[in-house]
Amino acid sequence: MMNMQNMMKQAQKLQKQMEAKQAELAKTTFVGKSAQELVLATFTGDKKLLSIDFKEAVVDPDDIETLADMTSQAVNDALKQIEEATQKSMGQFAGKLPF
Repeated sequence: MMNMQNMMKQAQKLQKQMEAKQAELAKTTFVGKSAQELVLATFTGDKKLLSIDFKEAVVDPDDIETLADMTSQAVNDALKQIEEATQKSMGQFAGKLPF
């Protein structure tokens, strides 16, 4: 059985590794795309919106609904990518805690 001091050292080591992975993920850029890539939403890995770009073809003053739908698609696509990358990156720590 592991003694308490070893468990604490291992937990601190894992915490530092997790913090490093989180920082790396936060620096990563994710680009979500709508259908036909008419709208692009760019986020950082810590879910901060950097930009939303619209292709000229999607900007129609008589059809704001399509623009809104495509914007939502792009944003949701980027957030899904971030979630998947977070799970992949941070999931490696699951079950490694000594307690």
